[in-house]
Amino acid sequence: MSENILKISGLKVAYGGIKAVKGVDLEVNKGELVTLIGANGAGKTTTLKAITGTLPSCKVEGTISYLGQPLKGARSFKLVEQKLAMVPEGRGVFTRMTIHENLLMGAYTRRDQAGIDADIDKWYTVFPRLKERDGQLAGTLSGGEQQMLAMARALMCHPTLLLLDEPSMGLAPIMVEKIFEVIRDVSKQGITILLVEQNARLALQAANRGYVMDSGAITMSGKAEDMLHDPRVQAAYLGE
Repeated sequence: MSENILKISGLKVAYGGIKAVKGVDLEVNKGELVTLIGANGAGKTTTLKAITGTLPSCKVEGTISYLGQPLKGARSFKLVEQKLAMVPEGRGVFTRMTIHENLLMGAYTRRDQAGIDADIDKWYTVFPRLKERDGQLAGTLSGGEQQMLAMARALMCHPTLLLLDEPSMGLAPIMVEKIFEVIRDVSKQGITILLVEQNARLALQAANRGYVMDSGAITMSGKAEDMLHDPRVQAAYLGE
């Protein structure tokens, strides 16, 4: 039986009279790479923010469990201590800190300095551009370099669950290719991932399972490979 890492049941999010999420059920099991795809404004980012408790003032209903424990009301910074990390849409790097300092912030819950140093070296090997710019302020990096940094920073806490929100947004094709290569490699290392992504083809090619979200509701779910060949998904999201 699969070990449940994340389970969302009946999630509803409303901003005043606007219902952004309408009763979503979703689960992610240990070691899976699950993707949530859909058009802009479908409610994907709102769903991730509901998981991490980073929504602005709004009405949230339903249950969200992480490792069998309810997340509702948990302070977002406490989630990192529970090894739940998120790479937000727009990267969210600390622009006035150096690359090295950003990586150290990702490891702020850890006390094993030798392990932290080893992990920084590891991610510098994966992302050589970051090593070259170690002392550079993060705000001066290109969008693709900031995305590399945001991913490496999140991975510094050794997450049990990694949430990725639109990692390919606004990046050049060659950078998108690199980011997805890293996502696949991280998944192979056994880290459980929930990926929100507009590039449905790349997301489904990388994932084990997928969910389609439309107008705040889950309209389809299944094995990612099957969804890649589903005529409805192809017509709506793959341009075929």
